[in-house]
Amino acid sequence: MQRCLQLAAIGQQWVAPNPMVGAVVVNNGKIIGEGYHKNHGGPHAEVNAIQQTHNKSELEGATLYVSLEPCAHFGKTPPCTNLIIEHKIAKVYVACLDPNPLVAGKGVSQLKNAGIEVVVGVLAHEAKELNKRFINYHTNKKPYVVLKWAQTANGYCGRLPASQLSPKITNWFSDINVHQLRACQSAILIGYNTAKYDNPSLTTRKWFGKNPIRVIIDLEGQLAQNLNVFTDNNPTIVFTLNPQQSTNAVSFVQINKQHNLLNEILTYLYEQNIQSLLVEGGPKTLQLFIDHKVWNEAHVFTSSNQWEQGVKAPQLNYGKEVQNRTVLGDNYKIINSED
Repeated sequence: MQRCLQLAAIGQQWVAPNPMVGAVVVNNGKIIGEGYHKNHGGPHAEVNAIQQTHNKSELEGATLYVSLEPCAHFGKTPPCTNLIIEHKIAKVYVACLDPNPLVAGKGVSQLKNAGIEVVVGVLAHEAKELNKRFINYHTNKKPYVVLKWAQTANGYCGRLPASQLSPKITNWFSDINVHQLRACQSAILIGYNTAKYDNPSLTTRKWFGKNPIRVIIDLEGQLAQNLNVFTDNNPTIVFTLNPQQSTNAVSFVQINKQHNLLNEILTYLYEQNIQSLLVEGGPKTLQLFIDHKVWNEAHVFTSSNQWEQGVKAPQLNYGKEVQNRTVLGDNYKIINSED
């Protein structure tokens, strides 16, 4: 099962909104086939593992290990359970059940009804951690929210708006970590000030993987249309009180000022099948998520540099620290929400 999880993680940047899944087929103590879900819309892990088996007769009576419950419905591909039954696999070990209502125990039931022995719960914690975005989306009906910011050693995260563009706070290695983090999320959000003063691209140009869908909060609809987020043809969603005409790449979504802004944004993203959101805005936007406890994990990069003045970094005074390491002078801390 550990091998299944290793295989599954290879597809991390490519499979959303599907889960990461790995599968291994064993006969007489020997691995005869293995595979993982490589990209959204492509064959599932079980299919790739079975196809990799050179001698298909060895599948009869074999054991299948899979990191997530096999699907039992027709989607972009046929049900994996049908293929498992067809090849007369005798036993299936499943790390955890699939919370997607289309599956949710149906895969295990179908295998058992076909006379296949099924064992559920092998490395379940590790499997759930791997697919925490997918599981949270289907269980809590909202995207998995990741906060990220960089700060100086004395707690500044940017220059004052009236001053020149902020110099880099962290080093090149931390930049690569940030772009890797972007590649693992479905969408990335910033507020008005970050879009206006930093003019970011919010892409994964320093890492491999898909660019996240960009999400901008521009309540008054005053951002200049020549900013990078509006001119490079990458998908962008703008939440505003004053929507403009949407284009092929930029969608303007009108929000209700009387509603809870964050809930409205997350509800819309959930309805668009966006399973995870990286909040990479300025301190005001980040603090809004922190104060309303609308986040799942925070990634904080702290350099050894000190500034005499600037914009104070967000204040996060709760949560559970799960990583704290220093590389090339930059400290990288990950904190999980207590929820």
